[in-house]
Amino acid sequence: MKKFLIVGLGNIGEKYANTRHNIGFKVLDALVQKEDLKFETQKLGDLSTYKFKGRTFILLKPSTYMNLSGKAVQYWLTKEKVPLENLLVITDDLNLPFGNIRVKTKGSDGGHNGLKDIQSTLQTAKYNRFRFGISDEFSTGRQIDYVLGEWTDEENKTLTERLERSVELIKSFGTAGINNTMNTFNGK
Repeated sequence: MKKFLIVGLGNIGEKYANTRHNIGFKVLDALVQKEDLKFETQKLGDLSTYKFKGRTFILLKPSTYMNLSGKAVQYWLTKEKVPLENLLVITDDLNLPFGNIRVKTKGSDGGHNGLKDIQSTLQTAKYNRFRFGISDEFSTGRQIDYVLGEWTDEENKTLTERLERSVELIKSFGTAGINNTMNTFNGK
């Protein structure tokens, strides 16, 4: 049975729950809710296991806070013996319009501290990432407030559909492969 580690980046705690920076947690929560699963607190994060079409998806919400995500990612990759090519990291992206999706097999951290720590810990930039656009609709010097701010009413109206699309992307990653997933979902 093929195993995949799907990591949603975010910060733990109620005050971060509905912030833009926690979209990784929100995507995994949507999958767990849709499939009637539960998260269980384990070492370095909350985990849930989803079985679909002969694949096992280990869903991880690190409890290390965003800037130290690499430790949890490396621990669960090793513990579950998941090959690096079966890792998918879900993160927010200021450089994409709200709700836009971009999947890549490698790349820079783009100034994202969670990705920076994962790259440093894994000693490679060659891992799959799923960037969810949160746009850059903030005033100069207000980036942190924006990223740690909650979704607007306007964004919330389309967020449910975008989360459903994100759940389909995760299933595609495990069943159709990274290249087909990029062709199907990028920019959509």
